[in-house]
Amino acid sequence: MKSILIANRGEIAIRIAHAVRDMELRAVMLFATDDADSLHVGAAENAVALPGRGPAAYLDLDAVVSAAIATGCDAVHPGYGFLSENVDFASACAKAGLVFIGPDPAALAQLGDKVAAIELAKSLNVPVIAGLTGGFTADQATAFLTTCPDGIILKAANGGGGRGMRVVQDPNGVTKAIAEVSAEALAAFGDGTIFVEQLVTNARHIEVQVLGDSTSVCHLWERDCSLQRRHQKVIEIAPAPKLDSAIR
Repeated sequence: MKSILIANRGEIAIRIAHAVRDMELRAVMLFATDDADSLHVGAAENAVALPGRGPAAYLDLDAVVSAAIATGCDAVHPGYGFLSENVDFASACAKAGLVFIGPDPAALAQLGDKVAAIELAKSLNVPVIAGLTGGFTADQATAFLTTCPDGIILKAANGGGGRGMRVVQDPNGVTKAIAEVSAEALAAFGDGTIFVEQLVTNARHIEVQVLGDSTSVCHLWERDCSLQRRHQKVIEIAPAPKLDSAIR
């Protein structure tokens, strides 16, 4: 592997470029037309303009794959968000002979899609939060809201980073919230599919980081990510304080 296309922008793209440079590899950056003056553009040896503006440009998987091939890249690093959990993109990279630096298409199909991940968890008897998946209607969501004491939360099926999420506590606002969240999910992730979960208040967000390189997998223990703003983690504390040792 000699050259890596970085299919992202901003801070994460710059960090990936630094890692690529530390490995003495060649980095190629992408940018939308309105990002031409962004800092990440100058963080790599080469930069390629994508057709289009804004987030939509970075979601154009055909353009991204074409850019990788045209610049002689061996691999694509998607960063997070955008196409990082898109199974079609991972499959397109494989078809083009590019290494997708991330989970393989089979894993993404099960876990990148949050609805599929919920169904997988249920099949393995893993507890999940009560909710609605699979093409629910506004009336169904409103009826479900009446059973949830603190409200519901709408989420993008292919979302991440706090995008495509909306808390709803007023039954009169369900229809509008569904339209807004679906539109946001479509703009940010290229897929407007959403699902509903019961809102859990005063909860702690504790997660386990898993790292793999296609030959081995390990975990990096747990971290508490409860301090958030707009559903986006602000501070992560590891190890998670006051976590029962048996649970750990």
